Amino acid sequence: MARPKQVSEREAHGDVERVLYEMRRTLRVTGLDVTVRTWAGFERFLVGMWEAMGPNAETRAFESAADEVRAEAVEVAERLGRLGVWDAVLLGESQRYHLRGALELYHYLDPKMLVFTSAVKLALRDEPVGAMRPAGSAERIERGAPARMMAMEWVSERPDDARLRGLFKDILDAVGPPSLPGEFRALALWPEYLRAAWERLKPRMKSEEWARACDALLATSRRLARGLPYQVALSRERLEVLHEDVEVIQRVTDQCERRLPMLVLGMAALVCDVEDLERRLPFPAEARLVPDYVVAGELR
Repeated sequence: MARPKQVSEREAHGDVERVLYEMRRTLRVTGLDVTVRTWAGFERFLVGMWEAMGPNAETRAFESAADEVRAEAVEVAERLGRLGVWDAVLLGESQRYHLRGALELYHYLDPKMLVFTSAVKLALRDEPVGAMRPAGSAERIERGAPARMMAMEWVSERPDDARLRGLFKDILDAVGPPSLPGEFRALALWPEYLRAAWERLKPRMKSEEWARACDALLATSRRLARGLPYQVALSRERLEVLHEDVEVIQRVTDQCERRLPMLVLGMAALVCDVEDLERRLPFPAEARLVPDYVVAGELR
């Protein structure tokens, strides 16, 4: 089955460009993951989905839900013990600094994307998502990536290095479609680190304890998604009205939600391998104090 096209912020135009910009600002990150870039290949769906999900994504409740998912993953990672990758690979001071930044970025982003994707998945199954709170009644957080967050960078999905291509194939076979996660493409900027990390992560991912932990993370994510402050007005019927490919969008969303717990737990394991990285709240969010009309002007 053909893989849906991904659209990056650099390639986007019109409403897609606007939505991707708003999503990145609202989610407080320097880039967007494979899930969003795949959704962006369906313009009408992307716009409608963001209209339905945006009010929740800017709330303290959504941020706290992601924090809860992250804390659960960290608890599992700590129980399983350190991987020993950080101390096993020889890297310079500058390399370690930038690698730490990449780990922090995805450790922050992945739990948010799991809760977000669970909400979209449930809504597309016509399940009720979100409460019936009045619009604007939930506390909101500041937009924009924290100043110290690293830029999102990665290597090509089809690198020249044959060993790296083989490693990418092995990772994709393990985590599943729709495409190679950006986390591993980012870590491939330090190939020896990625090889050592995958050698240690892969056996853990095959264990029963890992599988149970991923199932528990998925259950937590869905529970938290159902409890978001605002009702998510998204459904299969709405996709049909928008004349989008319902089956493909549902398949991609299912695939992304299924593998995100693995990515959340994998990043938690790598972060817990670095002794002085913040594990539970890597980028605490401040309450939004800027009036709505200023924010609206900023997004024009």
